[in-house]
Amino acid sequence: MRIGILGNGGMADALGAQWARAGHEVVAGSRSGGTGLREAAESGTDAVLLALPYEAVVHVVAGLEDVLRGRVLVDCTNPVGGPGFGLLTAGGPSAAERVAYAAPAAHVVKAFNLCHVDVWRLTPPVFDGRPLAVPLCGDDESALSVVRRLVHDLGCEPLNAGGLDRAGLVEATAALLIGLWVGEGADAQAIAPPVEFAGVRAQA
Repeated sequence: MRIGILGNGGMADALGAQWARAGHEVVAGSRSGGTGLREAAESGTDAVLLALPYEAVVHVVAGLEDVLRGRVLVDCTNPVGGPGFGLLTAGGPSAAERVAYAAPAAHVVKAFNLCHVDVWRLTPPVFDGRPLAVPLCGDDESALSVVRRLVHDLGCEPLNAGGLDRAGLVEATAALLIGLWVGEGADAQAIAPPVEFAGVRAQA
């Protein structure tokens, strides 16, 4: 696949390197440097990853709306900030929905926002023998299929987290986890019991 990445920070480098290793053609661009954001977006004929600070994303996407028409637009941003690691989009809409409003003809999928960049550098991200699961939120099945492949190429397992209207829940989960990990130094993974204790019946 041909993947464009908007941004040149840690997330762009980690995910881009893994996808390039899997055989995809990856072009990353930034607002400064050799390759620009528009050139990177134009290169991403199969998918475009938004790997920019949340505060800049909507403005950048709106400026590239013409290029992003019909593209799979993967949003890994976290609208989290302040001393309490609060959700900057509290009250809605979510960051992913704001991206979709800025580029209404793109197919936005929320993904890859729950882990620190160091996790995406692992080959593969497997913990205690269990591959990392990556929740996806989106409304277009073809776009979701593309992102599922990108998840598999990282050695991870995609999870259906619902439509784009549920992206705010994934973003709020990131805010909670970041607050526990960074603010409290807690083992946030310990808050979720095994599925047999989750009050649901096992699937036949």
